[in-house]
Amino acid sequence: MSDSDEAAIVHRVRGGDSTAYAELVNRHARVAQRMAVLLGAGADADDVVQESFVKAYRALGGFRVDSAFRPWLLRIVANETRNVVRSRGRRARREELAAVPDEVLDPAAVALSAERRRELLDALKALPEQYRLVVTCRYLLELDEQETATVLGWPRGTVKSRLHRALGRLRSQLPDKEVQR
Repeated sequence: MSDSDEAAIVHRVRGGDSTAYAELVNRHARVAQRMAVLLGAGADADDVVQESFVKAYRALGGFRVDSAFRPWLLRIVANETRNVVRSRGRRARREELAAVPDEVLDPAAVALSAERRRELLDALKALPEQYRLVVTCRYLLELDEQETATVLGWPRGTVKSRLHRALGRLRSQLPDKEVQR
């Protein structure tokens, strides 16, 4: 399929022919799947590809028809894969931290952990409300960025910037403690 054929299909989809999008999906699904797997999506590759095609469909109005569809789509696949891999890493770290070790806990370590938790919660309470809300949603309620944006009624970019600033303030309030993202 040539770029001009794809441009004609994109034009049909933009004109309301949603079944024409199936032609683009059929044409690019295999390469999108390979890319997701190669970039580390693993078992989540099917979900990444499906979400990428949904996002591409929704964003088709902003697609420049004079550009090639495949690189545009693969950029979406790469971004989605990066998000899934990043999320998987955060989830694994949370699960690791939440796991109870098999060995008997050292009472001194337990006391130190409780003290650090209290210091962190005190520092969190001292933050301005907008920063406290975003940290609470993202890390205490374990919401993703989009869920946090929906809950707080903020654009996703605002969630990102306020979270960045909040973590910076927590780092400065707890300089000898490690504040994870």
